[in-house]
Amino acid sequence: MTNSSADQQNTHSKLEEMGRAARAAARQMARADTAAKNRALAAIAARLDAQRDEILRANEVDMQAGRDNGLDAALLDRLALNDARVDAMIEGLHQIAKLPDPVGEIEDLKYRPSGIQVGRMRVPLGVVGIIYESRPNVTIDAASLCLKSGNATILRGGSEALHSNGAIAACIAAGLREAGLPETAVQVVDTRDRAAVGAMVSMPEYVDVIVPRGGTGLIQRISREARVPVIKHLHGVCHVYIDDRADVEKAFDIALNAKTHRYGVCNAMETLLVADGMASRLLPRLAEAYREKGVELRGCERTRKVLTDCTPASESDWSEEYLAPVLAIRVVDHLDDAMDHIARYGSGHTESIVTEDYGRARRFLAEVDSSSVMVNASTRFADGFEYGLGAEIGISTDKIHARGPVGLEGLTSQKWIVLGDGHIRR
Repeated sequence: MTNSSADQQNTHSKLEEMGRAARAAARQMARADTAAKNRALAAIAARLDAQRDEILRANEVDMQAGRDNGLDAALLDRLALNDARVDAMIEGLHQIAKLPDPVGEIEDLKYRPSGIQVGRMRVPLGVVGIIYESRPNVTIDAASLCLKSGNATILRGGSEALHSNGAIAACIAAGLREAGLPETAVQVVDTRDRAAVGAMVSMPEYVDVIVPRGGTGLIQRISREARVPVIKHLHGVCHVYIDDRADVEKAFDIALNAKTHRYGVCNAMETLLVADGMASRLLPRLAEAYREKGVELRGCERTRKVLTDCTPASESDWSEEYLAPVLAIRVVDHLDDAMDHIARYGSGHTESIVTEDYGRARRFLAEVDSSSVMVNASTRFADGFEYGLGAEIGISTDKIHARGPVGLEGLTSQKWIVLGDGHIRR
């Protein structure tokens, strides 16, 4: 056996050991009461504050390695921790502690003609594997959401954040221990070996669901290789359609905010669709505002008749997630054309219509098949915090189990429960 093969075997063995420990911890977490889980969250927050200097020193080791290895500025920014970001992690823990605990909720309990009562109880998923890149704060976000929802979790962060994640993991383990919960309820993989990802996604006996958070390449790999269910979204090709019955001021504000509030996020608008009757009224004003913010515009032929200096859009632009100050614009005849475009090029993430026509708004809500569909609102609202979830583990464009922002409830399932009093079936 070569050294490489031996290393991979060692990594698989280590992940199997972590999987067994997580499975055992999941049973304990499933019966943990809300008070114990909240005590753990508070204890972890206190540890993060107490160990702040150690965490920042560990992060500087990762930052220096990143600079030495040529990480670009955007990745270094995601990797960086400072006092404000540690404070944000601590505040996030306190916020999640305040959220209602979904575990144990019983819904739709009804008597049946036989006399039994039948309902559904919300329960943890079990063991959640989370694979992510760069941001060390995801370690806390993921751990706290899984903890509050009664799950055990195995976290595999990016190799570039190995020391930062290790320092944070020590705080999590200490907090769990103080609260009387198993330290193995949250385990952070401490190897750079890429085989760890392959091991995590191929252990259905130990891992119940995988949540990838990262670039398209990572998510495609996990979707291709996983032998356990995956909660994911590949792209955020979000659209805003401005109807010819839109309020011009609302349309201007929404289209500007959806693109320029932040560029590198999955809920930013990437394609603007404008009804022909609104194009000449609105596009010149929007174009001026976009250019003031440095946004490159790429338009169809009809768009370029209104905006003569607009760059021609290629076919690939309609399905591109730019995550940058670039916007594709298409002029369409009417609502049906807009919905046809979204159906062909959209990624199922978030779409918005701007209109004062109630019937058209209802059609858009009913017919557009995305995880979030909006009327007269910016796509930037597609976020767990904005939806009242408190926090999110990610956004799912899948249709089974969880769809859209995935918060505490999305990390649980339901089982049927039956209450009887000696009932037998006759």
